[in-house]
Amino acid sequence: MDVAGVMAEIAAGEDAKTREINERRGDDLGVKLGDLRKIAKTARGAGLEDDLWTTGDVAAQLIAVLGMKPRAVDSDRVDALLREAASPKVHEWFVNYVAKKHPAAEDLRVRWLGDGDPVTESAGWALTQVRIQKSPEGLDLPGILDEIEARMVDADPRLQWEMNNCLAYVGIHHGELRERAVAIGERLGVLKDYPTPPGCTSPYAPLWIAEMVSRQE
Repeated sequence: MDVAGVMAEIAAGEDAKTREINERRGDDLGVKLGDLRKIAKTARGAGLEDDLWTTGDVAAQLIAVLGMKPRAVDSDRVDALLREAASPKVHEWFVNYVAKKHPAAEDLRVRWLGDGDPVTESAGWALTQVRIQKSPEGLDLPGILDEIEARMVDADPRLQWEMNNCLAYVGIHHGELRERAVAIGERLGVLKDYPTPPGCTSPYAPLWIAEMVSRQE
């Protein structure tokens, strides 16, 4: 398998309906994610990640992300790749599959939180979610709620999404702050009207918190 072969498989998987749906979300992508995972499995071990990434093609970058080994990528390179992500989906997968698993995840979190670009900052908030849930020691959780309360309503959509996730995670995992997290969510109303399919949990923080807490009881 080489880059040309991967690109040919991507082209063969192109689907007009899939592309229409993805383009509404800002992703220049016409291949189903499940099909991309199959291509990535075929290409795994061929060392094509860098070449696929540099194509700038969304599907190729997603396949590249699936083949990356976080420990093998220098933290400065992780920072550079994040800023080069071709679409929201590439950004999301890169954060989840590479940045969150990187040995320098905490340093990257702090670096990105202090960035002036809202999309880059959103990655810092995504890494903060992991800390809130798994290793909150040393985090100023009340201070995080203060910042969410002050900034979330007017934040860039991607940054707003990640801040809202942090709000919900505080409420779900930290009972002493749950009442305040719910109150902030109710007052701000962020994602209150977000369309949620039947059987799925709403991203509106008060509903999300209530649902997850009820499952823990």
